[in-house]
Amino acid sequence: METRTPNRLPFHRLAVFPVLMAQFVVLLIAALALWQWRGVVAGYSGLCGGLIALLPNVYFAHRAFRFSGARAAQSIVRSFYAGEAGKLILTAVLFALVFAGVKPLAPIAVFGVFVLTQSVSWFAPLLMRTRLSRP
Repeated sequence: METRTPNRLPFHRLAVFPVLMAQFVVLLIAALALWQWRGVVAGYSGLCGGLIALLPNVYFAHRAFRFSGARAAQSIVRSFYAGEAGKLILTAVLFALVFAGVKPLAPIAVFGVFVLTQSVSWFAPLLMRTRLSRP
């Protein structure tokens, strides 16, 4: 029996790529606004919070969307579970690293930009190139 290589798209061609880019732009704008408005500590704290949201999402996108096609259905489900578990673990580890290793830190800025960056996902259907069709 022949083993098939999975259909893999380059990362920048994934349907979720515009959402990740929008999250990156939002975190940069928020960090720059905090830096201008509240100072350097708030700026890099906001940048840390945005990266805590973005990096696990990039990991999830890489893990979850690497397979395509009906024949890869089991691999798709497995990769979604693995991606989500890795995303949760990575988020917890990044929060722990930031709060343990970054001093001085503005916690409100960290959580604020984290939530703002995560909220971009709510608008994902507007940012995705491929539209889901209704039956």
